[in-house]
Amino acid sequence: MAARPGRAGRPKLVLGVYVVTAAGMVPGRGHAEVAAGAIEGGANAVQLRAPGHRDEELLPLAQELADRCGERGVLFIVDDRIELAMACGAAGVHLGQGDPWQEARVRLGPDLILGVSVESTEQASAAEAAGADYLGVTVFATRTKPEAVPGGLERVREISAATRLPVVGIGGIDASNARQVLDAGAAGIAVVSAVAAAPDPAAATRTLVAAVRGTTSAPPFHP
Repeated sequence: MAARPGRAGRPKLVLGVYVVTAAGMVPGRGHAEVAAGAIEGGANAVQLRAPGHRDEELLPLAQELADRCGERGVLFIVDDRIELAMACGAAGVHLGQGDPWQEARVRLGPDLILGVSVESTEQASAAEAAGADYLGVTVFATRTKPEAVPGGLERVREISAATRLPVVGIGGIDASNARQVLDAGAAGIAVVSAVAAAPDPAAATRTLVAAVRGTTSAPPFHP
């Protein structure tokens, strides 16, 4: 899969509201619709996460989302798939501990963003040394990814204090607890169902943006 010509230079890393796509949380709503709502609502970053599909199947969608996000100044990140991220013109890739993040920087080059999920300060230090740009930390338990081990706000505090990299909290986060995660040291909050399962993804994203900015105290959305 050939790399798509990218935009010159490294994009600015702003991670305040980071929306991860999911399909089917609302019947008839796919990744494109979730991403469109996130962009319209003012998200800083959108991640395409579509396990179970081959890169070739996802390439047209990934290219479309890369273009949409680029036009609006939104970071577009691809989950787990280095080749797809490079082929579609994404801003970067996010990898878990089971992915080849140790050698990813060499493959990505200097301009693409590398995010790595971590569960400890040791993993955080290793990811930083390997060239990661930001870290993902599971905060609360979530039905979206039940295998992820939540570390609570204390883990956010520990990892944020142990690294120079920005930390993004994920897992069980919505507008009612977003500020707690940020106050624990995170640079941003990542959500799946809070947007993908909401009646109106754009409105849900706007509520998250306001919560992150500290301009509203919103009740949680429970899908």
